[in-house]
Amino acid sequence: QVQLFESGGGLVQPGDSLRLSCGASTDTFTFTRLYMGWFRQAPGKDREFVAALRRSGGDAIYADSVKGRFTVARDNTERTVYLQMNSLKPEDTAVYFCAADAVAHGRTWARAYDYWGQGTQVTVSS
Repeated sequence: QVQLFESGGGLVQPGDSLRLSCGASTDTFTFTRLYMGWFRQAPGKDREFVAALRRSGGDAIYADSVKGRFTVARDNTERTVYLQMNSLKPEDTAVYFCAADAVAHGRTWARAYDYWGQGTQVTVSS
């Protein structure tokens, strides 16, 4: 069983930056076998894909809505995944979830992911 813990959310103004972190309560070997992703869910909306990353940390893919503004990265030694969010917009306001897929890279539907964190709130407002 893998547990994921997000942190780093908060209230920021439009144009600001935030970095989210997601730590995993598993050994390094297990963590390196996981494909990691970020999703978000705004009030009244479905959970949507944000970004995903290969086990090695390469081949990042992004939702069109965040491309060029968000960057996903991982540190396998620290068993942590990051989401650097720049030029934040009010429409980025949501609960952000870290997720792990034990099967494949680049799957953008939430049901494909096996493990989830509890989420961290990001609010962008002036």
